[in-house]
Amino acid sequence: MVGIRPGETAYDVAVIGYGPTGVTAANLLGAMGLRVVVLERDAEIFSRARAISTDEEVMRIWQRVGLDGRLKRDMLAERPCDFVDARGRAFVSARPASRGHGHPPQLFLYQPAVERVLRDGAGRYPNVEVLLRHECLRLRQDADGVELTVAGTADDSVRRLRAAYVIAADGGSSLSRAQLNVGYEGRTYEDRWVVIDTEMLKPWPDHDRLRFRCDPARPAVDCPTPLGHHRWEFPILPSDDETYLTTDEAVYALVARYGISRDSVKVLRATVYSHHVRFATRFRVGRVFLAGDAAHAMPPWIGQGMAAGVRDVANLCWKLAAVLRGELPESLLDSYEAERMPHVREVTKRAVFVGRVITERRRPVTRVRDTVLPFLNRVPRFSAWLQDSQWIPQARYADGFMATPRTRAAGSQLPQPRVTGPDGERVRLDDTLGGRWLLLHARTETAQPTWPVPSLTVTPAGSAAAEGTLVDSDGVLLPWLDRHRAATVALRPDAYVYAAARTGERLPSPPAGFTPLAHPTASTPQGGPR
Repeated sequence: MVGIRPGETAYDVAVIGYGPTGVTAANLLGAMGLRVVVLERDAEIFSRARAISTDEEVMRIWQRVGLDGRLKRDMLAERPCDFVDARGRAFVSARPASRGHGHPPQLFLYQPAVERVLRDGAGRYPNVEVLLRHECLRLRQDADGVELTVAGTADDSVRRLRAAYVIAADGGSSLSRAQLNVGYEGRTYEDRWVVIDTEMLKPWPDHDRLRFRCDPARPAVDCPTPLGHHRWEFPILPSDDETYLTTDEAVYALVARYGISRDSVKVLRATVYSHHVRFATRFRVGRVFLAGDAAHAMPPWIGQGMAAGVRDVANLCWKLAAVLRGELPESLLDSYEAERMPHVREVTKRAVFVGRVITERRRPVTRVRDTVLPFLNRVPRFSAWLQDSQWIPQARYADGFMATPRTRAAGSQLPQPRVTGPDGERVRLDDTLGGRWLLLHARTETAQPTWPVPSLTVTPAGSAAAEGTLVDSDGVLLPWLDRHRAATVALRPDAYVYAAARTGERLPSPPAGFTPLAHPTASTPQGGPR
């Protein structure tokens, strides 16, 4: 714990911002037993549904804190996606293919409902303190920690807190980032869009199908959302009156072109926003880490803005816990930016590309697109490329916290099939791995005397359950290890491969300063959503 001064309260981690990124961090850190304070200037969850979809990897992260089942009850899974021309004819259709994380590859969501479940989840942890209507006015670092000057917006109170580390997840206009003098580079697109959230009163044909309406006259996003909602997004054209376009009259005129009448939907809100492509020049300044929109912003075309923030804190939180527990040296924290920045940039580049396909307005180009792409979509290899959802790249770390020399498996995340554990129960892999350092052996164990961590041996499907083994019930793990030429892998707590070795070989040595706890302390959730 950091040293404290009179009038201060000390925490392991302070989280600034309680949106999807901050609340995910609160759950992850709470589950690891760290003392956490969350600062949020607003009193309530933001009512507008901003994010509308997520993916299987994010659900795998929420699985770590036991909230995936409850969250999925309020989501729509595996809906088809169509890119349609001005006449409503699909020129490309796709269903995202699974990447093996153990959840549906794409899920549509209603963000306020998601945030409510995540906040209820954080409430399970007595070691997590949430201060709503509190804003961080100043961050001041020293060798021992970070002093936060916090104002209570309800009573004009001012107090000081102290934390060993800070996660700044306070959005694209982050005050924390400004205080740290970190640049936020990129561009804002000229087009502004009106986002329309509605309550569905009467369903219409294919209302649960995602459509990117690639009409050069006025493109649109036509998106199903759960819990009886539906979302449309339209660009504001030069001839439009922006204020009028957010009125109910204008909204009904916009959706009427798709056969949607006033008795089909009730307009909940219409808001104008701009698309941004921004990256913080640094994700870490001393003991303060930027995450989510405070670190990067991307256009919404592939639904990865919220997902990127959740991935940020999933990468960061276990590292903070390892340093605070003394398991690994503080230099580990430098790998956060090295691992996250390249993937965020690549995802953003794909989002920009998909946006160009949707919003293309040059009619000669759209005629070629609408003619050629349907033909290519009938070509098996092109169709397979689409079905593999290549516009969302799989995270694989080229740099960061891995052993040297690098192997084919290092930097990749293990898939999550169902396995049969030593007790004979069939479970998802991560439920057995338990968020800890672990050695995994293919078929037979190779002794690794320099690694002071538990081991499990993966045996083929049909094998008997036994102590120290995992039965590869779905037939996924052993082929994956074979393809990556790995007979033994050292897994980090996030199920990414730190090191790998072939049959009969020794793994590279553990990281310098590695002193893992035999049983890391973790809080047991008290009640809460299931």
